[in-house]
Amino acid sequence: MAVFNLDPFMRMQQARVEALLLERADRWASAGTPPQLAESMRYSLLAGGKRLRPVLCLAFADAVARASTDDVVVLDAACSLEYVHTYSLVHDDLPAMDNDDLRRGRPTNHKVYGEPVALLAGDALLTEAFTLLASGPEPVRGTLCAELARASGAAGMVGGQVLDIAADRAPTLDYLLRLHRLKTGALILAACRMGVQAAGGDAAALASAVTYGEAVGLAFQIADDVLDVTSSAEAMGKPVGADAEAGRFTFPAVVGLDESRRMASELVARAQAAVRPLEGEDGPLAALARYSVERKS
Repeated sequence: MAVFNLDPFMRMQQARVEALLLERADRWASAGTPPQLAESMRYSLLAGGKRLRPVLCLAFADAVARASTDDVVVLDAACSLEYVHTYSLVHDDLPAMDNDDLRRGRPTNHKVYGEPVALLAGDALLTEAFTLLASGPEPVRGTLCAELARASGAAGMVGGQVLDIAADRAPTLDYLLRLHRLKTGALILAACRMGVQAAGGDAAALASAVTYGEAVGLAFQIADDVLDVTSSAEAMGKPVGADAEAGRFTFPAVVGLDESRRMASELVARAQAAVRPLEGEDGPLAALARYSVERKS
């Protein structure tokens, strides 16, 4: 059986996302955004990267619709996810959080624009995600706004960040799983669910997206933890080894490298099984699940 060739698919989808983000970022100036703020927002939003969350959203929408989907609701949903993800990176890099100097191979936002502007650029990206998602007459936009808010808020990504910096965090697998299901997994799960919802998928498709998103979200974080131990700053485009230096508990630290890799492989298999009803034995979603743990950065 031929294995789906992910490389050309990713190049095409990433280029698609870059064009969508650029077109929407160009609206900020005409909306009255102060130039320095708009420049800071664009600096981080348009800095490249894997674009995994919008690509997952688009891939699930395509799988539900059985064709490439260019519905504006789907496209806005995909972009809103990247707005939120980028805001989280800008804030993560600040001195009060991870105090990082490098992101995606170049200086972090606060190193270029200063801490106050970087903080406000993150705030603006988060707010603009919901402006974009809510700007249209389609009823499903309300559902999508609620989905994104839950995933990025107190019981989602932000809650996971708090668990990650807690002074009394426990060096146990249960704590680590809870933390990363919120910090990383919630937004990845939302990307999968939003793709189905935006494209009008049924309950069965949404159930597949949930199983897949939960598995891939956790596998992605395990792979990140492994790369932080085994990769280099040049390959990652950001510092490595920072988790250990900060005293954070990671999957390799808690269960070891071999068990971390075994867990990630098991999660990938679970995700691939979940999407077979949508795309058959192998397709872009199955390949994206593999990519979440086989990537080099």
